[in-house]
Amino acid sequence: MIADRIDPSAREKRGARPAVAVFIVMMVLALGATGALLFGDLSKQMSGILVILLSIILLLMGIPVGVAMLGAALLGLYSLAGLRVVTSSMKSVAFDSVASWSYSVIPMFILMGMILWKSGLTSNAFEAARRWFGWMPGGLAVATNTAGAVLAASSGSTIGITFALGRVSIPEMLKSGYDPRLAVGSVAAAGTLGQIIPPSLLLVIYAGAASTPVGLQLLAGFVPGLLLAGSFSAMIIIRAMVTPGLAPAVDMSGITWRMRLASLVDIAPIGVVILCVVGGIFAGIFTATEAGVYGMIASLIFGSASMLWRGQGPRDVLIMMRESLLGALTGTAAVFLLIVGIAVLTRAMALSQLPNTIAGLILDLGLGKTELLLLLILVYLFLGMFMDTLAMMLLTIPVLLSPLQAVGVDPLWFGVFLVVMAEVGLLTPPLGILSFVVHRIASDPAANLGRPISLPQVFAGIAPFALTAMAFLLLLIAFPEIATWLPETRLSR
Repeated sequence: MIADRIDPSAREKRGARPAVAVFIVMMVLALGATGALLFGDLSKQMSGILVILLSIILLLMGIPVGVAMLGAALLGLYSLAGLRVVTSSMKSVAFDSVASWSYSVIPMFILMGMILWKSGLTSNAFEAARRWFGWMPGGLAVATNTAGAVLAASSGSTIGITFALGRVSIPEMLKSGYDPRLAVGSVAAAGTLGQIIPPSLLLVIYAGAASTPVGLQLLAGFVPGLLLAGSFSAMIIIRAMVTPGLAPAVDMSGITWRMRLASLVDIAPIGVVILCVVGGIFAGIFTATEAGVYGMIASLIFGSASMLWRGQGPRDVLIMMRESLLGALTGTAAVFLLIVGIAVLTRAMALSQLPNTIAGLILDLGLGKTELLLLLILVYLFLGMFMDTLAMMLLTIPVLLSPLQAVGVDPLWFGVFLVVMAEVGLLTPPLGILSFVVHRIASDPAANLGRPISLPQVFAGIAPFALTAMAFLLLLIAFPEIATWLPETRLSR
């Protein structure tokens, strides 16, 4: 247009108008819901529905998850029980909801992951996996996925794993002639394993919200996480065999068995951390919190020793510890705000009797366990397109626990199901944050080797992995023992 030629910013201004209009609509809806909760004569169930809707609207407006949930829940409490309940809830919930022994594992897991990352121990995972799996069809993508599983079992940070692998594996795959879509898709899929394989903050938060034992909940995610990683690898191998041009064979003739064994020595510290956390919980030696402490101590010892071995001085080690502690403090504060929000929201949902109403409707419809879970897959796919992972989980847990228990769904099993669905939501557009993280990494010329990778290419590369995760969910529904076997084995010891 002529205006665009005269004023290049005209196009940007015109593109910003729809966003402003949407924000105004969201603001009007939020004010309407707030006014109804404050001054309307509503039924209990309608108050509960408005609380959920207001939370979603606030999230879509960009309000932080914990603040959005807490604000909407407090308005709901006021509507349902008055100001006295609001003040008494804030006096007690703000402390009681986080002053739990089971939640003390959260800062330990965050600190453990920060130390492993800041000390550089995580950087060896991809090279070790490349040496062992690079000879396979699609071997570098399989190595990326395997490294993601290893890092997931030691740090549990989805975005951290994505960044750590993306900067190393994407240029390596592109240099070997891999299709850019497979390269970025395998990195994003590897990142999703971060919250399924323990240590997983999402599983810990779910355990607190659903009142399941933290240790058993973490164990419930271990086998499904490994099987999902295996499913991703199998899909990569099959695609590479069917379409060899997708992932050309890599020359591994220079890799000897001695080099492969040496790579295992490089990642041995990560293995010790995994043994402390998962092995300690399974063997009954540690509680989940104790396992987090010992895992953190192991990561600190090996991380510091690794830095000193590489020629870095004590000052560098102290800087690493300082940065790790600051990261753990800010991360813990953010998670605890979410926990306070869900505690207040759960109280509001209980007073509204909305979960009981939904449970009654489901029973009246005659939906069985399988039908309900298949319906929830569609619901979570939709929510995952527009909502943050934690928001999607925390908003639905208080509402769904009663209906799920009514049809016989094991809460431990559902935690794994929910986290897998939440991680799939990280991949699906338009809000799938991992898609944008990977695109950002791939936009760096140092990563894409001068071959720009568009966002549509990222979405196309992620699609097969999202479909594989969905197929795995169907397998999990058909065989719930995949998630429950390890916790039951632990209980029977």
